[in-house]
Amino acid sequence: MKLIQRIGYYLGGFSIGLIILAFFFNGKKTSCAYGLDARVLKNINSKQIVYSNNFLEKISASKIDTSSIKLLLKKGDINFSKSETRREPCGIYAVEGYIDEKEALISVENCDSIATIINLVFE
Repeated sequence: MKLIQRIGYYLGGFSIGLIILAFFFNGKKTSCAYGLDARVLKNINSKQIVYSNNFLEKISASKIDTSSIKLLLKKGDINFSKSETRREPCGIYAVEGYIDEKEALISVENCDSIATIINLVFE
């Protein structure tokens, strides 16, 4: 078998495999959340998000929309040194990111079925 035939068979099988993968994963919400930050943020975003009264007062005073908070929960970074991950019954995580080009830190209490946003601090 010539080299050009081998390359042709390889590319043919590879393209059929790509088509099959595209067919199986089409429309599914698959993600690659392998890092610690990504897994915690995915866990928080999969739950019902509740805002504490203290937090609601701070965002109304600083005129911040809750959509920017949700964006921070999707794209932010977890600061594990400021978090209390082993706290019982719910761990508290410090999420850092930017809101309206200002560096912000929010505290999220992550329970089994509810994630409560406790505090907002601008740094």
